[in-house]
Amino acid sequence: MIVAPTAPSIHGELGQAIPDTPHAVSVSLPSWKANVGYEEGEEWVLSKMKNGYPRFFIHTGIQEFAAAVARKYGNSDEQAMLFPSTAAATRCLAFLARDTAQKSTAVQSLATRPNDDLRIVDLILQNKASHPAIAGSSKTIISAVIFPMSKDTNAKTFWQHSGEGVSSRRAEFCFKAFEEGYLISRNHVPSENIPLDRTCKGPRRYQRKASLGQTEEPAAALRAEDSSSPASSISLDKQDYAQFVEERFGRNLDISLAANAKLAVRRRIAGSLTADVDLPEAVVMPSEGTAIRKVQGFSEDDIYLYPCGMNSIFNTHRILLKTRGPLKSISFGFPYIDTLKILEKWGPGCLFYGHGSSADLDDLENRCKRGEKFLALFCEFPGNPLLKSPDLRRIRKLADQYDFAVVVDETIGNFMNVHILPAADVVVSSLTKVFSGDSNVMGGSSILNPRSRYYHQIQRTMTHEYEDNYWPEDAIYLERNSRDFVSRNDRINKNAEAICQVLKASPYVKEIYYPKYSPTRPFYDEYRHPTGGYGGLLSVTFHTTAEAAAFFDVLEVAKGPSLGTNFTLCSPYVILAHYNELDWAAQFGVEADLIRISVGLEDTEELRGKCKRALATVARLENALL
Repeated sequence: MIVAPTAPSIHGELGQAIPDTPHAVSVSLPSWKANVGYEEGEEWVLSKMKNGYPRFFIHTGIQEFAAAVARKYGNSDEQAMLFPSTAAATRCLAFLARDTAQKSTAVQSLATRPNDDLRIVDLILQNKASHPAIAGSSKTIISAVIFPMSKDTNAKTFWQHSGEGVSSRRAEFCFKAFEEGYLISRNHVPSENIPLDRTCKGPRRYQRKASLGQTEEPAAALRAEDSSSPASSISLDKQDYAQFVEERFGRNLDISLAANAKLAVRRRIAGSLTADVDLPEAVVMPSEGTAIRKVQGFSEDDIYLYPCGMNSIFNTHRILLKTRGPLKSISFGFPYIDTLKILEKWGPGCLFYGHGSSADLDDLENRCKRGEKFLALFCEFPGNPLLKSPDLRRIRKLADQYDFAVVVDETIGNFMNVHILPAADVVVSSLTKVFSGDSNVMGGSSILNPRSRYYHQIQRTMTHEYEDNYWPEDAIYLERNSRDFVSRNDRINKNAEAICQVLKASPYVKEIYYPKYSPTRPFYDEYRHPTGGYGGLLSVTFHTTAEAAAFFDVLEVAKGPSLGTNFTLCSPYVILAHYNELDWAAQFGVEADLIRISVGLEDTEELRGKCKRALATVARLENALL
């Protein structure tokens, strides 16, 4: 049974976390003026920001931890940015080094001279006989990039686009260990006390149990530990570790559950687990088959977890470049901003088709006929914020004919509504959104299609390049949140359609953007499940900015970035995402005054009433102008 969430205050304090929890992924921007003020950098807004979307606003706990690392290992004019692995930190360092004289020597260890501009400090848990839970763990769980303050903007750009940064829960845990002397630089540990650093990469089914930062699946690996294996020397005793966490870090949460939590999450994404059951049942229940993902040979082993959705896109693009070589990519349809930036800033560039039209596909086909080669076509199904669906059938045909991969972001449609894996080589998704729903944890996934012509090539690359950097606590929260995903999705679909009906009936509404009412509906319906709906995201425009602002200000729902929350969440999306490029967005039909509504689990009639009252305010504004 779905219980409607306790929605955040509709007049939430400016800058307050949404929901009001330490690891929330949204923030209250309750008025049109506040959103513009945020983009303009006005002090009355910025001074009140306690939180924000994690890739755009670095969590205050992460900021404090990074400052402490910079004080200890950096100079007075340097900062630190924190990553979950040396490999991720190295990618950041390389990005910062692109336009500097240090480019050829950028990838440094702590052993480099202290006045080098760019360097990496790897932090590990120190051996402590009094704390057997952490004894013997040599895995880097924080890798800090130290850089001059002058490179702060570039570092934040990497953080935003790549999604590679540490999560707030990882930072919270590690900062406490750092303060208490348990987390130290690798170079400060005597070499005889450092066991083999077993970086866990590649498909999880080939791995044994891993160290703290990379607890692995499947569940059987937790039970079948080979005492002769070197990995056994770094495994953590569950009881000791849980006691350590509770006593030293103020939690009563068994982190050893993370391996099973990740397995359960992957089973849900695969469609082999749809029941709302607790974790112990979730990992032992017989498979429900692959009714959701109807692709021969597909299993949860084809699913890779990432710390956030954008990181799954970033790494999918990176893996494809490693697999197929340096070719341009294609961004098809108006995309979420960071997807386009990834394709433009990493690799040899990007061909951008912002309209996502048949004419665009004609142009692409003509380019391919002339001999142009491409790495992959990236698209969303449907797109954000216009909710247009690309012609996947034609895209798939072109990809097969001219040898490029197809990567589809299913975040908005989600796999309970649409089945797009057969049309894609890789499917990516942000699990932060409706899959979680509670707006208190980040997560992402990449799914390989076993029928893809590139499947075995990508798998081989993954064996060497993939790192499971998903922090155990985050996995546990995501698993708990996702148990009722199926029933929540049904409720959200119905609520979204009800709101659309109210808005469509109003003479003050200029346009409704929703897959069901889009000219591209036939493309959506071709991949819609028989029982699937049209999702919980919609956008609306009005005839004037004043009308849009009036509607937004009085609509009695939470106001802030993100989507897919269990409570309805509204934002002037284009203002937040494209404020410095409004004219550019407008040429693709994305109006500056567009309002995006992510529909939640509230009572349907309650939501209809809130929309009607907001529309009545617009009507009064219009009448006053007559």
